[in-house]
Order: sequence, then C-alpha cells, then structure tokens
Amino acid sequence: MTVRRFHVEGIVQGVGFRPFVYRTAAALGLDGWVANVNGHVEGEIAGSARAIQEFAARLRTDAPALARVRRVRLTGGERQSPYVTGFQVRQSAPGESDEAPREIPPDAAICDACLSELHDLHDRRYRYPFINCTDCGPRATIIEGLPYDRIRTTMRRFPMCAACTAEYADPGDRRFHAEPVACPVCGPRLAWEELRGEEALRAAVKTIDGGGIVALKGLGGYQLVCDARDPAVVAELRRRKCRPAKPFAVMVGDIQAAARLAQIGTAERRALTSPERPVVLLGSRRWRGRAAPLAPEVHPGLTRVGLFLPTTGLHHLLLDELDRPLVVTSGNLSDEPIAIEDQEAQGALATVADGFLTHDRPIRSRYDDSVVQFTGRTRITVRRARGLAPAPLPLAVLQPVAGAGAQLKHTFTLAADGRAHIGPHTGDLADLTTYEAFTASYEHLKELTGIEPAVLAHDLHPGYLSTQWAEAQALRRIPVQHHHAHVAACAAEHGVRGRFLGVAYDGLGLGDDGTLWGGEILVADRCGYRRVGRFATAPLPGGDAAVRHPSRTALGHLLGGETLGSPRPYPWLTRPFTDRLDPAEVSAVRAMIARDVNCPRASSAGRLFDTAAALLGLADRVSYEGEAAVLLEAAAGEEHAVPLAHRVVRAQGLWVYDSAPTLTDLLLRRLDGEPVARLAAAFHLTLAIVTAELVAQAVAEGAPRTVCLGGGCFVNRRLLTEVRRRLRAQGLRVLAGGQVPVGDGGISYGQAAVAAARLAGEG
Repeated sequence: MTVRRFHVEGIVQGVGFRPFVYRTAAALGLDGWVANVNGHVEGEIAGSARAIQEFAARLRTDAPALARVRRVRLTGGERQSPYVTGFQVRQSAPGESDEAPREIPPDAAICDACLSELHDLHDRRYRYPFINCTDCGPRATIIEGLPYDRIRTTMRRFPMCAACTAEYADPGDRRFHAEPVACPVCGPRLAWEELRGEEALRAAVKTIDGGGIVALKGLGGYQLVCDARDPAVVAELRRRKCRPAKPFAVMVGDIQAAARLAQIGTAERRALTSPERPVVLLGSRRWRGRAAPLAPEVHPGLTRVGLFLPTTGLHHLLLDELDRPLVVTSGNLSDEPIAIEDQEAQGALATVADGFLTHDRPIRSRYDDSVVQFTGRTRITVRRARGLAPAPLPLAVLQPVAGAGAQLKHTFTLAADGRAHIGPHTGDLADLTTYEAFTASYEHLKELTGIEPAVLAHDLHPGYLSTQWAEAQALRRIPVQHHHAHVAACAAEHGVRGRFLGVAYDGLGLGDDGTLWGGEILVADRCGYRRVGRFATAPLPGGDAAVRHPSRTALGHLLGGETLGSPRPYPWLTRPFTDRLDPAEVSAVRAMIARDVNCPRASSAGRLFDTAAALLGLADRVSYEGEAAVLLEAAAGEEHAVPLAHRVVRAQGLWVYDSAPTLTDLLLRRLDGEPVARLAAAFHLTLAIVTAELVAQAVAEGAPRTVCLGGGCFVNRRLLTEVRRRLRAQGLRVLAGGQVPVGDGGISYGQAAVAAARLAGEG
C-alpha cells in the first residue's frame, strides 16, 4: 500500500476543489483526506501507486472550471495505510503550511444550474436573490481570512438551516462545501426601508418603472440603477451623480438582448457570458428610422456602448420584472470610491438615489465592475476588477515586491513566488476617501495572500498620492519611470525576456529629466530603458488645469509648440478656432506662454489627441480624463482618410515627431470644408504612420524587433489596430496588454516587474 501526501497550489479554495478531490479519490478507489490549509489544499491519499499517479494527473487536468491549478506535489512513499476504507473532507487547518503565497478566488456570476433553480417554481430557492453553489457566487468580496471557510467570510453571521447543512455535507450535492450556501430560511434577505424579501424587490421595481433611480447593493459595492431607455432619468442620474458625459454601462437580461443593441463577435460573446461577466465595450447598432432602444444620454456622442449580463440572482430578478435594459453604474459620486458599507451608502448616495434595495450580507472588499474590449480576437483590459481581480498573473519574481501604482485609474500589485496579484481598481487618487480605500484594500490583500514585500516600487512623480504613501513605508523603495512601467507591464505579461522596443503613449508621466513625457519610444528591458524617440513638446497652460481644457492644450500647441524647423500654424489659419473661444481666456493663455508662467512642457500623445479634438470643435472642455480622445475616435467612425502632413526629424540625439505640419494640415483641410469625421480618421492614421516611422528608425539603429505597446492611448481601438498592422508589416513582433490593463491600471504590475528584475540582477 502506498500512502502519499499531496499539496495543491493555485486558486483552489472557494471553487469546489475539495468536493472535486473527494469525487476523484472515490472514483479511483482511494482512501485518505483533504483539507484547506492556509490558501492551499493538502491531504493524504492511500492506494496503489498507479491509482495515485492517476489521481495527481486528474487534479491538474480535470479541476473545476473556476479553479486554476498552479502546482501539484506528492511526497511520501510505501508504508502501511492508517485509513479505514473511505475518504474524508476534513476541517481546514490554518497555519500548518505557509510556504507559498495564497491565491484568492474572484467572484463568479450565477451559473446556469443556479439560474434554472431561481426560475423553478418547485425549487426551495425559487426567486431567492442570493442563490449560489460551488460554481458561482461571491468569493473575494466576502473573504475575511484564509483558509476559505464560512467562519472566515461575511456569511458567518448566517447559521445554515437543516436543509442547507445537508447539502453542504453531501459529497454528491452541487453545494458540497459551498461556503456562501444559503436559502430563504437561513440566508441574507433583501430590504427596502421596512419592507423585506419580495416586497422589497417589488418596491425597487416600482421605483425604476416609475422613472426613479435605485441604489442596489451588489457583489462588490453599491450600484445605481435606472431605466436605460428613459432620457429624462438618465440625464437626472448624470446631474445627481456629477457625471456629465462619461458613458454608463448597461445591463441586459441575456445575450440575445445584447445582440439587439450591439454588434457582437465570437470573442465578445465569450466574454459577455463568462463567469467573470465584465462590461464589454461594443459597437452600437444603428437605428435609422426607428427609435433607439437606449437613451442617447447613456453614451452621449459615442458609437460604442458598454454592455454586461446579470452577475447575481438579484440582477436577474430585476431584469425579469422590468424586461428592459438598465443603466447599472458604480454607486458613488464622481471621482469617489464605490460605496460598500450600508451607512456609508445611505450618506453618500442620499441625494442620488430615490430608494435603496439593500440586504444584510456585508461586503468585505470593494470591487467595481471590470471593463474589457476587443480588437479582433485580442482582448484589451480597460479595468481589472470584479471577476478578474485578484486572480494572480505570472511574473518572474524571487523576493516579494509591491507596486504602488500611479495616480489615475489606480491599482496596486503584490508579487511573490512567480505570481503577481493586481489589486482591485480603486479609481483616481484624488481625495482622502479614495486614498483610504486604497490603503485598506492593500492591507487586506497583503494579509490574505501572505505576501510581505521586501521592496516597494513607485512612480517618479512626487505629487502622486501613491508615491507619497510609498515614501512613508518602512521598506526599501525602487522608483520606476512611468512609461518604462507601461511597456514593462506589457513585456512581463507576455513573458518577454531581454531587450524590446517600447511604445508608450498616454496623457502625462514624469520623465527622468524632470519634464512631462507621454509620447515615447524606448529601447528597454525590465531593468532599465533608453529613450530613442518622442513627440514634440508643447506647453500646458495652467498645468494640470489644461487636462480638463483641451482648448488650452490646443493653444499651447499653436502658440508655443516646439520649434523643429517647421513653422507653427499661421495666425490666419488658427483664427476660426481662437475666435470661438473666450477672448479673455485666449489673451491670458497667450500671456502665460509668452512669459513661461505655469506652462510645463509635455511630449504627450494624449494631449495631442486633445488638441486635435479641440481644433475640430469636438471638445473644448472635458469632464473626465480621455474624453476628448474618446470623442475623436467616435467621430472617426469607419471613415477612410488620406493622412495628414507629418515629419520625423533628428533632434538632440532622438527621433522626434514634429506635430506642427500635422496641425497646420488639419486646419487647412478643415478650412477647405473637409468633414470632421474624415479629418478625425486622418489624424488617427497619421499617428499610426508616425509611430511606424519612429519605430523603423529605432530598428535601423539596432533596436530589438519585439515591440511592446503601453499607455492609455492604446485603449483607442482604431489607433491600436492601425499601429499594430503597420508594425507587423515591417516584420516586427507586436504585443499589447491583454490581462493587464493597458492604461494606468497596469502601472503597478509594470513597477513590480521592474523591481523584480532589478533585484534579480543584484542577485
């Protein structure tokens, strides 16, 4: 008789792994036991050597759908079996093993089996909003500690009834050791003021049906819900939430409803119906001659819409009753973190919601909705949150490290033992509330994973709250340049070893020379980089204020753009633009540029997008970062265009894109009556051609032929598609972030990758 100890690492808790081990052992006639130990699964198995090897193989190949098995180890050998015939699922044993970081299962959307029960009149969980099993339900949002057992989740306050206890203990049941298992008798209950259960749900349905706004307690935080067809209520939600233009996500009942609203390819369909249930950005269907099924206020001026399917039984019940698309957006005021505490939500959302559909299951961790989009079959992650985070990603790291992230679209990263855990999307670190949400989330994930970083990587910018937080920690710190972090994140995700060519296009980041960068070509590896190309610089009148005023950025380019041998646009060309602006503002900006007062210069691709949008009359002021670029992409649509004039020159040892000819040509062609859509398309095409030229010059001088793209500008599908096509035509290998957010949400992963590489180099 052979008795072996087995140890399984990965996402193996909260995903039905112990029941799976039980069934596998029983099928092979093996004896022994299994238990959760810290964040892993361990046990002993007794039987023939051949059966045990088959058992270990099946642990790797046949694991539950939500599991991610990283490593299976067998130890021990021939000895007398101490077991009576049979196999047991034992109580978890915290603290017995702590040799590898623990992995936390993300939340999973309601599965088909639970959905069937939800609608089954004869099932005891008929219309129960909190229905779940080992294949679905809350995970990361309710976990308080590991090993993952009910007593270490927010479900501990709900003792199971006899029926749930029987299911929980039955190896043949789908809810065998499903920790959030509950039913109407013993589980959480809906509430609407003094109403409970079905009456509470009916009150919420009535409010939404009557044109009201409901604050709903979801998986990872409160959500604001209203009728997506009603222009008046969507406009009112914008007013109350202080979100004048940023698009809202829309939830629909099923994939057929989604297909009526948007164009859905194979990859998009797979993402929409996946357990992660992210918001997927899709091309809207055109409704010429018919009333559009969504209010224009849902995504004003845009041709793409963010859709997602229900994540919980509660969402399904709402959609069943209302039978219409619903706006489902973050339960917060603009720039604040999503609310998770009941009292916090009642205070923060009192002036936004007409009523609260809540429940008595606490939310332990804040997780907003994830957002993805596709270019062909390639996924681009815009926001990594519920359903995706904090599932680990590979990262070559020997000593534990952390990345503190940037300022906008903030995340942090904890990494050890070959894996990196990107924390949930926090938002913009603009105020104390958001900062506190970040620090609380960091401490909790550090405790859950067991990762105690030896080194903390952070951005160069001293004004970032993430940098200031890092400087206050009693850890060795490694500063990482912003754009190096962008391209290092892409390289690390794709396992690029050695040198590569990085193209980093974003809004702003502090360069190592103390100036603001944003349109950069770098020859890099994960340890360091050399700048070989950039965009021409222009002043940002008013500094940070220019980010919300594209017209100011445009004036900066027109009046003070870097002189590289091309004349700036002539005054008679710029007059149609300046004449529609406030003369006092134009005069003030002109004086600021002339005197170089509060006009930091930036080589920013993002700010050049802002400039083009302003010159074409699409955006003089914006309410969120990237809005002007989004409007410019929407204006381009599917238009074909002739590129604008452009010029790449050698200056100060770098290849530099001289944008003055491009802006002059843009203004000339607009004055000649060329449509805005065609000029917007021409601008995108021009930047892709310029990128190909900058890269070609770098490759001709010996740069590597693997190109990593990074930075928020590559959320722009048109730019990404055209850049990738042109670089591949040069025979280059072109990579972009897929699992890691391509924008600032991926900065922390890139920082961790750089820190890990530098530590490895020291070793």
